[in-house]
Amino acid sequence: MSTIGIIGAGAIGSAFAKALAAKGLKAIIANSRGPESLADLARELGPSITPGTREQAAAQDIVLVAVNWSKLPSALSGLPDFGGRIVIDTNNPIEAPLFQPADLHGRASSTVLAEMVPGARVVKAFNHLPAHLISADPHAEGGRRVLFYAGDDALAKSAVSALIEQIGFFGVDLGSLQDGGSLIQIPGGPLAVLKLARFD
Repeated sequence: MSTIGIIGAGAIGSAFAKALAAKGLKAIIANSRGPESLADLARELGPSITPGTREQAAAQDIVLVAVNWSKLPSALSGLPDFGGRIVIDTNNPIEAPLFQPADLHGRASSTVLAEMVPGARVVKAFNHLPAHLISADPHAEGGRRVLFYAGDDALAKSAVSALIEQIGFFGVDLGSLQDGGSLIQIPGGPLAVLKLARFD
């Protein structure tokens, strides 16, 4: 069983933690304000979610990063090389209050993030749905809600796909980080914010 870390305890990070907690899956969650600031969230989610430091979260086998785009460099700077561990990129190059897209010169946002996490195998996922749908019942509409993912490493994608299945969603592989990631990137991705379900 892979260990899980979460860097960022905003809407997406907290929703992902809630989805894990609903299945009894353990994770360490961290933010910029320190573990003490997450005590209330941890009590709400239950014993499987533990507040920790950024370094503790980043040391896990699978690390989900959910931080405002402009704060990513500071959130990730100074961390040790990831040594082949998996980073799930949930981030989009746009944020409140202006919602002005960052100019990435045609690059997918995940390829930009990958440069901030040396040694990591990056998989784009959990970024294309509103946060409340990530923490909601994935079977609420009679099927299994679809979660897209993309990446360049087949084994990393397989691990993320297994995690998606564990929390009850149906994962769909979109291919490479650049091409597949661009399809679900907000803004502009044609598959972003699509609420789809798989019916068996």
